[in-house]
Amino acid sequence: MITAPENICLEIESSLVQSSLYSKEPRGEGNAPTWRISPEPYYLSTKEVEFFSDLGPHLLKFYTTLNRFYADSLKGKLPPWFAQYLDAGKPDNLVTYSRMKRIRGDLPGIIRPDIIVTEDGFSVTELDSIPGGFGLTSRLMDLYSARGETIVGNDNGGISSAFYRMAESVAGEKSCVVVIIVSDEAKDYWEEMSNLAHQLRDNGLPVFALKPQEVIFKEEGLFFKNDDSEIKIDVLYRFFELFDLKNIPKAELIMYSCKKGRVKITPPCKPYLEEKLAFALFKHPALISLWEKELGHETFEVLSHLIPDTWILNSQEIPDYAVIPGLNIRGKPVQSWKELGPLTQKERELVVKPSGFSPESWGSRGVVVGHDVSSEVWRQTLEKSLANFPSQSSILQKFHKGRRVKTSYWDNSSESILEMEARVRLTPYYFLIDGSAQLTGILATLCPHDKKKIHGMSEAVLIPCAKLND
Repeated sequence: MITAPENICLEIESSLVQSSLYSKEPRGEGNAPTWRISPEPYYLSTKEVEFFSDLGPHLLKFYTTLNRFYADSLKGKLPPWFAQYLDAGKPDNLVTYSRMKRIRGDLPGIIRPDIIVTEDGFSVTELDSIPGGFGLTSRLMDLYSARGETIVGNDNGGISSAFYRMAESVAGEKSCVVVIIVSDEAKDYWEEMSNLAHQLRDNGLPVFALKPQEVIFKEEGLFFKNDDSEIKIDVLYRFFELFDLKNIPKAELIMYSCKKGRVKITPPCKPYLEEKLAFALFKHPALISLWEKELGHETFEVLSHLIPDTWILNSQEIPDYAVIPGLNIRGKPVQSWKELGPLTQKERELVVKPSGFSPESWGSRGVVVGHDVSSEVWRQTLEKSLANFPSQSSILQKFHKGRRVKTSYWDNSSESILEMEARVRLTPYYFLIDGSAQLTGILATLCPHDKKKIHGMSEAVLIPCAKLND
């Protein structure tokens, strides 16, 4: 087995290039992504692995409760503004569709939190129910596992196996035909999804990656051509965003087939489950006791510790005698969003991001870190976010600084292994299988320590997590 660090990296790079998942060149039109390859995975202690295994059921309870609270709000059992915030900015026909009885209990088949590694532990900054990266993570897990590493998630069968078992749970039957629909908006993920589908078909499982226009609609269901035959789709994995529906060929026909019970779709077409402002509702003082009662004390305590303080940037006038709960400046409660405009750089360790249902809410496109921009950009961001409410909701969230760690990577330009001080984001993938959230893998994204936003940039190291032999 190859043991020299530089050769390990080159071997991994070669395998990724062959799978069309990696490019040595900077990203351009049609190119695969590029990042820095490390000779080692990101190691987690036994205690940390246990933490991530236990986190999945807590997050599933959160989604289940959010889904129930939304319905209760519509029935008048909870304040009406709970559902109103989650529905803000959505077209009426999509809101009506999301309330359809047939999908009332449906939850996302994959749950992926974004978790920052801090000095004190972990911070869950957001949840993604239409995550990219699980196909890539699956391939990375295979490559590092082949080197004898104890990769986290492999004890549950890994990502590819879990993906199909999740689809079977959605279908309610074994041996179902699964299609991953990848929109033009999500074309950067095409190779990843296509690669995953090929891998599953090589294992005898009927999984296919298609573009929306390849779907054939018939009254009896959705089909696609495979060689000379037409195959009926049992489960459609929706790898496209609901804000983009008007640009998705045959989107209405796909949703009609689901409405008539002729195909199952996951994640369900419920935009209210895809809003980042759900964290603000979780932190709302008027709802805390309801969340604790519904989640149970243990889950409530775990999530309260992990979820940062979050607020909805609501432009409605705040009464003179009221304050924004939990938001303080220089020890004084804030009474108006305008007070945030003149904050000093140190005082604005805050993040503004679109809540959802917008092209800007995908990835880190619309994220603005207060102390990483000029005072003018900060002020303009606040003003724009407030002006866009309620047609486009944004949230304000406390910034949690990542802990510095060291990592090594192969540098193509110098043809050597270099070290880098980095900050880490961990993205565990939980698949909903037979009612339980199972941990199937964790991707670590390590960015240079001076970067405030941690995401899959070309300067980042992307590696799977492995268990440290401690």
